[in-house]
Amino acid sequence: MKQNYSLPLLLSAFLTVLLFSCQSDNEDDYDEIITQIESPVVMDLAQVPYPNLSDYHFFEGELKNLQPASRVIPYDLNSTLFTDYAKKKRFVWMPDGLKATYAADGETLNFPVGTALLKTFYYDSTTDDDVPNIIETRVMIKKESGWMFANYVWNQDKTEATLNTMQQEVRVSWMHNGEERMARYKIPATASCIMCHDLNDVATTIGTKPQNLNKQYNYADGTENQLSKWMATGYLNTVPQNITSTVNWTDETQPLELRVRSYLDINCAHCHNPGAYCGYTPMNFQFGVTDLPQNLGVCNEPVDFVTSGQEYIVDGQDIENSLLHYRMNNNIQSEMMPPIGRSVVDEEALQMIAEWISTMETQCP
Repeated sequence: MKQNYSLPLLLSAFLTVLLFSCQSDNEDDYDEIITQIESPVVMDLAQVPYPNLSDYHFFEGELKNLQPASRVIPYDLNSTLFTDYAKKKRFVWMPDGLKATYAADGETLNFPVGTALLKTFYYDSTTDDDVPNIIETRVMIKKESGWMFANYVWNQDKTEATLNTMQQEVRVSWMHNGEERMARYKIPATASCIMCHDLNDVATTIGTKPQNLNKQYNYADGTENQLSKWMATGYLNTVPQNITSTVNWTDETQPLELRVRSYLDINCAHCHNPGAYCGYTPMNFQFGVTDLPQNLGVCNEPVDFVTSGQEYIVDGQDIENSLLHYRMNNNIQSEMMPPIGRSVVDEEALQMIAEWISTMETQCP
């Protein structure tokens, strides 16, 4: 019978041999051992999306534990997309021998065909059972024709997640600042995914840019920079030493404007940049260009949307006259920003935006 060894065990054995052997000092040996470890993941591009999340074998043990199988690597972003305060767990898997390549700090990595990116949305339990409420797992798979989207909705017992193509609403609750909050969480229809993932009429990823991945992550075998981990695992070619990176917008030790730019990049730039869904608007929220105030909408007049008299997208020192603040503070779908993906206001982010506007040196005419 074929034996399955865990990744940590194989790594331990490899490192032991490396320490006591003088046969090779080639640094590429590490990558070679890693890439030789067999993954149980099943990825037939002619058959995906599979009907159940478990069909891929991304996880081992009980599915709800989200314990990654061999060569399924967890990752995180410096700042994350707001989705009604849901928490997220992300994973990446690539076929043996294939690697992603670097393009630029602010561009998504070029992933090989067969890559799978997973993002699971969940809430911590508000009851004594302490069992997380897992809502959905979104999977992006790179096929020869480009990225495809598959969304899996978890059953009540959290034993399986099944393929779902239609929009659904789920009542959720979570603890926020010591109080229980509730919302009607919207699971998107597959067809609506392209609204955020479109760039020049081609489906693309959003968060997997070096500027967002360049951070430490606490892996099972220790803390390591994510980009270094991907390279060591054989998932990524060499990237530059110095990457201009976003920050965690909740980190108040960081400069206020840097936090604002990081938040707007991950939450808004996938629509507000040339070639995207809202590329016609007079701002470009991509992190690499928001060092220029005009790209943040400062003193820019709205071109398509004025609800209650705001004269500028961002009016320096005038919160009430800033459309950006108005739309972030709105839950009406036709008036809020973003128009999908949330049903409640991101209160902490709104407070940060208000502070940024009110303390801005620029005053508009």
